[in-house]
Amino acid sequence: MNIRSVLIANRGEIAVRIVRAAKALGLRTVQVHSQADTDSLAVKLADAAVEIGPPPAKKSYLNIDAILAAAKAANVDAVHPGYGFLAENADFADAVTAAGMTFVGPSGDAIRLLGDKVMARAVAVKAGVPTVPGSDGRVADLAEAVAIASDIGFPVMVKAAAGGGGRGIRIAHDADEFARLFPQASAEAAAAFGDGGLYLEKVIERARHIEVQILGDGENFVHCFERECSLQRRRQKVWEEAPAIGLPDDVRSRLCESSVALARQVGYSSAGTVEYLYDDATQDFYFIEVNTRIQVEHPVTEMVSGIDLVQAMLRIAGGEKLSLRQDDIRIHGHAIECRINAEDPYKNFMPWPGRIGQLRVPEGEGIRFDTMLFEGYQVPPFYDSLLGKLIVHGADRADCLARLQGALKELVITGIATTIPLHAALASDPSVGEGRTHTRFLEPWLETDFAALKRAREDA
Repeated sequence: MNIRSVLIANRGEIAVRIVRAAKALGLRTVQVHSQADTDSLAVKLADAAVEIGPPPAKKSYLNIDAILAAAKAANVDAVHPGYGFLAENADFADAVTAAGMTFVGPSGDAIRLLGDKVMARAVAVKAGVPTVPGSDGRVADLAEAVAIASDIGFPVMVKAAAGGGGRGIRIAHDADEFARLFPQASAEAAAAFGDGGLYLEKVIERARHIEVQILGDGENFVHCFERECSLQRRRQKVWEEAPAIGLPDDVRSRLCESSVALARQVGYSSAGTVEYLYDDATQDFYFIEVNTRIQVEHPVTEMVSGIDLVQAMLRIAGGEKLSLRQDDIRIHGHAIECRINAEDPYKNFMPWPGRIGQLRVPEGEGIRFDTMLFEGYQVPPFYDSLLGKLIVHGADRADCLARLQGALKELVITGIATTIPLHAALASDPSVGEGRTHTRFLEPWLETDFAALKRAREDA
């Protein structure tokens, strides 16, 4: 491998994850941090650390000049962006390369191509990947959008052409609602991504969200099978599984082969994820987008495949060819990940930064907790509320759920509110246990089933 050192341009649990993966490969690690993260676990674990600015992300983790200056001063060979922040910023990838270092991810050109959902959709069509009925590209104005929406039929989803994370998305059930929501979506997209461009998709009722993990070195491409991410709140994933629940083998084959075809179409190099909507009623799947980075939920794929995806990214960035062949990759058992956030689920998920008191992490076969926490750590209020991810692996889904229930009881984090009670309730819910979930399942469930648990707790 032709890299010997790597700078981690991120924070939190993913920074810790990258530091550990890089050290396992014998690489020197340099952790950048804001003033708010001086005492973070990633800083403590890395071989060296460089402060890059005050707490606001725009002045630190989104400050390309500051990060590049830190990388040059630390004399590193490569920069790993993690997820979020600058991970899918093509200009950042280009700037790292122009500075004579290796960007641990796809090229800036690939990020631009696949990061724009309209262009990515065109690539998918060219690769023969099924796409959701909708506009062929960006819509020019409201009049064109109304005509297309009427043609494909309501309900219709208006989506931002750039960015992700649920921003710039609206669902309209008729023409009047569409005319009202369209400018709102454009304004939100412009504010979030600096690009108010929109496109349209037909809404798939009771869809499931399924994504495929891919790896490529520019010449060789494999998939590591699929994950299910249907449990979402406000379009943000809460709970993920691998493999997808009850997916027919022929559908799995077509889904995964489509993803490899798309990767081959663009000569993809690094880890990436191809996301789809899946219709249980018809067994049809439709391309949504490509994420050109490591995903928050990557551990469930690692647990069922035995492949360290972060190390794979570093090896590919270091010039190594994929040693994996598709026939070598198998699914072993079932894995579930719960995102543990510093939020109070009993108080409408109010953010809850503060100092960690007791931390007790469950142990045992098939249990993993990826986190940035330690006792006495002050969770800052400036960033995403993700504290860590509890990942459990079992022989099958029933075994996995049983182990998860036990692990959630053992996981103790005091001093702040967390979403552990939400996950404990989901892990014991009959609908979740039977796999009867979809992307619109969680929010009504919170208003009924979880609300009942909240009332019982208050009355106790």
